[in-house]
Amino acid sequence: MKQVVVIGLGQFGTHLARELVKQGCEVLVLDSSEERIAEIGDEVHRALVGDARSMEALRASVPEGLDEAVVCLSGSLEASILCTAHLSDLGVKTILAKALNDDHASILRRVGATEVLFPERETAERAARRIAYPVVRDFFPFAEDYRIMEIVTPRSLVGKTVQNTQLRSKYELIALAVRSERRAEYHFMPSASDVLHERDVLILFGRELDLARFSALD
Repeated sequence: MKQVVVIGLGQFGTHLARELVKQGCEVLVLDSSEERIAEIGDEVHRALVGDARSMEALRASVPEGLDEAVVCLSGSLEASILCTAHLSDLGVKTILAKALNDDHASILRRVGATEVLFPERETAERAARRIAYPVVRDFFPFAEDYRIMEIVTPRSLVGKTVQNTQLRSKYELIALAVRSERRAEYHFMPSASDVLHERDVLILFGRELDLARFSALD
């Protein structure tokens, strides 16, 4: 079972801790507020009250050989930077840290964050895409400008086989899976002869520009 420490129980940290538990992780949470710790204590594996700015507090709280730590401190730049630096000094290999802005993100990376999170920015970008392209169900960034996107099958392609959609030759996209809303299940690596039905959701891989072009089909 993967061990994850979530530090800072604001709205983002609390939701993250609960979701990690649902995903089967062993979750330890740390926050300076006894009230916040009490609220989530029965839902996680360990819940500790402590000052994340203190090396001593982190040394006593962080298990040896920890898989991953997520720093969700958003009220104080100093606290998140100090906490990230201390975790790095303690030898935590994977440190995700929530950033308030680009300057904050730059400092977090310099002191040891392996990945920087912008929850509000990412949520806004995803919402904007959903509004601009209503057929887009979900969107996952990949390397460079490549993306994985869930798109409702355009009406013009309903009844066609995967081969006849010309996904690869015309749109330069790869179909990873098809999800049928009728059965609510995924069919991975669809064959060329598979027929697309109304409201089927395509999970496609390709460049963002090509995905946007495809999602604009009627």
